[in-house]
Amino acid sequence: MPAPAATESPPARLLIVDDERSLREPLAEYLSRQGFAVAQAASAADARSQLRGEAPDLVLLDIMMPGEDGLSLCRHLIESRQIPTIFLTAKGEATDRIVGLEIGADDYVVKPFEPRELVARIRSVLRRAARGGATGAAVDNEVFEFEGWTLDPLKRRLTDADGSVVAISSAEFRLLMAFLEHPRQVLDRDRLLDMVQGREAHLFDRAVDNQVSRLRRKLEADSRNPQLIQTVWGGGYMLAAEVRRRRAEEG
Repeated sequence: MPAPAATESPPARLLIVDDERSLREPLAEYLSRQGFAVAQAASAADARSQLRGEAPDLVLLDIMMPGEDGLSLCRHLIESRQIPTIFLTAKGEATDRIVGLEIGADDYVVKPFEPRELVARIRSVLRRAARGGATGAAVDNEVFEFEGWTLDPLKRRLTDADGSVVAISSAEFRLLMAFLEHPRQVLDRDRLLDMVQGREAHLFDRAVDNQVSRLRRKLEADSRNPQLIQTVWGGGYMLAAEVRRRRAEEG
């Protein structure tokens, strides 16, 4: 009796948001030839309208657009939809690139870019998103509890001691997962970059520092005097808390 045929995974869904038609349309055609299902939006408003339907697996987002800019739309995508995002930026937008990484964008490419490099970065981000973005050690139905906080990795939901949900970006989620899976261990910047962003992202040490600062502002009573995520001078960072894992269905 012949073995059943393997079912093919559906193609990853991409949304390109860029007001430059001369870039957007050829890029969509190229990515379609690479096996992606590609939709296009000429503005942030157009993107928001399309996002009312089925969410894409990843958004390619231009920063400078008329009307609502890419940074504002990126913040919405990350905080409300948790959709992986790659910025398409011009050479002179270094500050905007840094801001984008701080608010949780997964990567960026600088125009004009090599299409094959963009495809490699898209696949890298999709792989990280598929495995949860951190080390992947958490069991699907486990939640983490620490110092009154609870993180449900499957739902990507962070709640405080009162049960209130605290919005967390995809980059902040990956960073927090790295700490929770290695409590009371010193994690240097290189290791955090490797676990959280992946070497292929070509990010820089300051991106880790900025994400730690953002995470502290959400977790710490006084982010200027952090007690949970401590700086280990010359070493990196450490989560100074006991971490308990429990099954999600409990309580």
